[in-house]
Amino acid sequence: MKRLLAISGATLLFSAMALAETWSGTLVDVMCKGKDLASHTTKCAVGCSKSGYGLVLSDGKFVKLDEAGNAKALAALKATSKEKDLKAKITGTLDGDTVQVESIDLQ
Repeated sequence: MKRLLAISGATLLFSAMALAETWSGTLVDVMCKGKDLASHTTKCAVGCSKSGYGLVLSDGKFVKLDEAGNAKALAALKATSKEKDLKAKITGTLDGDTVQVESIDLQ
């Protein structure tokens, strides 16, 4: 019985990892998603953190980040030395139009 539970648990873990996807785009706060992204500053993104964050993909589609992703995005923005052009790679799972974020890498 223990072996069956261990195998089931491992299967679920690998299934969850297989569902993770990666997106690349521009990290932006929700308030500024329609503005000029190339000139959008880190200072603005941190200042508008209460609106939450998302990623604007190369095709213009916007995907929102979940609450944990918002916290990770804010931490990454506070830690970066970049002042603008906030390109990022996000790994997670898409739930509707919101990404359940596992990791954020500002590039």
